[in-house]
Amino acid sequence: MSALRLLAQDAEDLKVVSSALQDAVGTIGDLVYEAGARRLTVTVNRYRWEGEARERVRSALQIGSVLSVQARRLRRGAKSAVIELLAVDFEPGEAPGGDILLKFAGGGDLKVAVECVDAILADLSEAWPTRHEPAHEAVAKPSQRS
Repeated sequence: MSALRLLAQDAEDLKVVSSALQDAVGTIGDLVYEAGARRLTVTVNRYRWEGEARERVRSALQIGSVLSVQARRLRRGAKSAVIELLAVDFEPGEAPGGDILLKFAGGGDLKVAVECVDAILADLSEAWPTRHEPAHEAVAKPSQRS
């Protein structure tokens, strides 16, 4: 299976990115905000929902046109603390901007104020087998959702 590469330029595109990133895991240290470059990069081990095999792949979500980033219930000083990304949402503001919300297990989140939706998700490595398949009650794979 080829490497995933997705470009998001609006709220609908972010829904696709969110589906691909559901249950991705990383660490607090994998969240890198570069204020001068106005970009946030989130590197994770993404579960490959689009494949049939139980695999993970190293991936990065890069969000551009960032105005500010606010963290809630994330221990920013604990660089090795494991985080699990549950969803990526968008709350519109003054068009074309708004807030991109990265929601993590345990109630933590990042609120990323953006001038416009400008995000890229790309796989960075080859996939590897995993024994830890995400489990959700009565939730279908993203490709099976309506």
